[in-house]
Amino acid sequence: MSFSPDTLRDRVAVVTGASQGIGRAIAVEMAKVGAHVVACSRRLAALEPVAEAVRAEGRQALAVACDVGDARQVDDVVARTLEQFGRIDLLVNNAGYRIRARFEELPRTEWDAMVQTNLTGVFLLSQAVGRVMIRQGGGKIVNVTSVAGRTGSRGMAAYAAAKAGVTALTQSLGAEWAKYGISVNAVAPGPTETEGVLEVWKTPAMIANASREVPLGRLGRPEEIAWAVIFVASDHANFMTGETVYVSGGPRVANRED
Repeated sequence: MSFSPDTLRDRVAVVTGASQGIGRAIAVEMAKVGAHVVACSRRLAALEPVAEAVRAEGRQALAVACDVGDARQVDDVVARTLEQFGRIDLLVNNAGYRIRARFEELPRTEWDAMVQTNLTGVFLLSQAVGRVMIRQGGGKIVNVTSVAGRTGSRGMAAYAAAKAGVTALTQSLGAEWAKYGISVNAVAPGPTETEGVLEVWKTPAMIANASREVPLGRLGRPEEIAWAVIFVASDHANFMTGETVYVSGGPRVANRED
């Protein structure tokens, strides 16, 4: 199996958290295989280069500022997408927020912020876009979760809990919306070389140490996550729904050999 310029030809994809990292890679890689892209994030200025990159692939692009935890802004994204394209074929819920903190010191405001972006945002976008897809008679939703949602994460308990919630939501909607021709799946990245990760692991030594925890011995690249998203969003995955695809460089285990 390989992707061609026609893999997602003329499908309209809404991608959240698209200004950098994995979201930017998803937007650009989807354009390479034929999709028109609505790129969303909080900062409109940061989206303009992404929109230009999509257009450089010969696809249409729309950049829309959106806080995914704000229902009014989510509704605006849907309305503007329908105004320009008339339909929504794909939704990629990629927007995320996390901080590292000891759980006993985590402020309630940060807990709320992580749940709002990582879980409530998926609810709001999926509900608003899902209503459109139900009227259309089908569509595909891909939720970008995290391996932390399966294993937990020291120092990021709130983030891991929210991502676990997205995994359960994916399973539930996959079953509930199958009758409408809507598939709902998730892609769960492991450690990936994004701006956010490199802000935490700031030195080559820290990156090398993190890489040692990955069986394949390195961090992932954003485009490698994007390719998994494209597969799940494509016709190649028409018999999948409610599933989570892990793109993590291999499972972490407790008994290291070295």
